[in-house]
Amino acid sequence: MPREWDATTYDSLPQPHKLWSQRTMRHLTLDGHETVLDAGAGTGRDILPLLDLLPAGRVVAVDGSTKMLERLRANLDDRLDRVDIVNADLTKPLPIDRSVDAVFSVATFHWIHDHSTLFANIAQVLRPGGQFVAECGGQGCVAHVRGAIEEVLNQPADAAYFAGVEETVERLNQAGFTDVDVSLLDDPARLAAGEQLRRYLGTMVLGPYLDRLQQSEHRQFIEEVAARLQDPVIDYVRLNIKARRAN
Repeated sequence: MPREWDATTYDSLPQPHKLWSQRTMRHLTLDGHETVLDAGAGTGRDILPLLDLLPAGRVVAVDGSTKMLERLRANLDDRLDRVDIVNADLTKPLPIDRSVDAVFSVATFHWIHDHSTLFANIAQVLRPGGQFVAECGGQGCVAHVRGAIEEVLNQPADAAYFAGVEETVERLNQAGFTDVDVSLLDDPARLAAGEQLRRYLGTMVLGPYLDRLQQSEHRQFIEEVAARLQDPVIDYVRLNIKARRAN
């Protein structure tokens, strides 16, 4: 079951996700007439630049969080004529009645543990020869933050799944993808110490752990994790994916 997100706070924070989006979008080769599926569209951060690349095309915005999609509708109120919004779980067959030309995703897949099923579901809606470009947290991502979580909770930090290159290549091949190119990139994000760091951690990183705690425990947990970080840095490692569905 996809988790809900605090969409308002999410939009208010500085986001390295914007750089990740730009970097990933550059790998799409489009003539402007295609239909592109944004897997994990969130509040619509990437929809406008995708629409700019698709003057005669469409975007299918898929997300499992109703709050994120409500925010997406508000953010893109005057640009929704070429956007299909789908509330769906990426670990289940996607309720889309026609194939798409490309699938794009940023900062979503590490929240999904079953990548074999995920890639199979994406392949199912992608036309033969269609492009698949994505990025997410990869092997080694937020290692310092996870260490702090484990110190505070005295249990494994298991909310996210950070896959490596070889296993991702194997799963993509098994799902019917070709021209597979997968790599890891160290990409730390520095924040302002204090409240900005705490708000970022609480919204972007620690949400699944907060879901396991009482509301009254949230603030202390976030503060204890933040206090264990030597610098206000989120030590991101990004897993970058390029592939095509086999013909």
